[in-house]
Amino acid sequence: MPFSPSLRLPLGLAFLAGAAALAGCSGMPDAMPGLERNGASFTPNDFDSSSTHMRHIDASQERTCEAARRALLSQGYLVSTATRELVAGRKYYQPNPDTHYEVEMRVVCAPEGADNDRTSAFASALQDRYVIKKVNNSASLGVGGIGSVSLPFSASDDTLVKVGSETISDAQFYERFFQLFDRYVRVAMPAAQNTAQSIAIPLQEREALEQAR
Repeated sequence: MPFSPSLRLPLGLAFLAGAAALAGCSGMPDAMPGLERNGASFTPNDFDSSSTHMRHIDASQERTCEAARRALLSQGYLVSTATRELVAGRKYYQPNPDTHYEVEMRVVCAPEGADNDRTSAFASALQDRYVIKKVNNSASLGVGGIGSVSLPFSASDDTLVKVGSETISDAQFYERFFQLFDRYVRVAMPAAQNTAQSIAIPLQEREALEQAR
C-alpha cells in the first residue's frame, strides 16, 4: 500500500528530530558544569612568595613564644605545649549538632642572629572535621545447645567519624592571629625586661631591697 504524502512529512520530521536529539545528547556532557572526564586533579600551591604563615618579630625567642601562648589562651585554645621554641593548642567547634571541627594551632619561634633580639614566628593551623555516625547494635541471647538467638531489639549509638583533615590556608585567619599576637608581644616586653633587670642585680642587693620593702 503506497504511503500518502500526509504520512511522509511527519515521518521525515520525526527522523530529523531524533537525529538532532542524538547529536545534542552526544555534545551535552562537554558543556555540563561540574563534569570532569579525567577525574579531579589537585596541585598544592605551596612554596610561593607569600608570607601568610610567617612574621619577623623584634623580640627574643622566649618572649615571642610567650606572646603566642597568651594569644591562644585568650581565644579559648587548650594549650598542650609551651616551650621557648614551640607553642601548640587545640580548640573545638560544633557549628551544628551533626558536625564537629577540631583546630590545632602551632607556632614555632626561630631566633635570628646571635643577639637573640629578633625572631621568626611560623604559624600553621590544622583543621579536622568529624561527623556523627549512627551505629545499630542488635541484641542477641546465648542459649545452651542452640547457640545465639537474635532478639527483635536494637539500639543505636552515636560515634564521631573523622571525614577530613586540612591545613588552614585562609590568609585572613593568620592575619587576625598575628594582629592579636603582636599585642601580646608588647605586653610581654616589660615583664621580660623586669626579669632581666632582677637577674642583673647582685643577690645581696636584691635581698636588701626586699627587706627594705
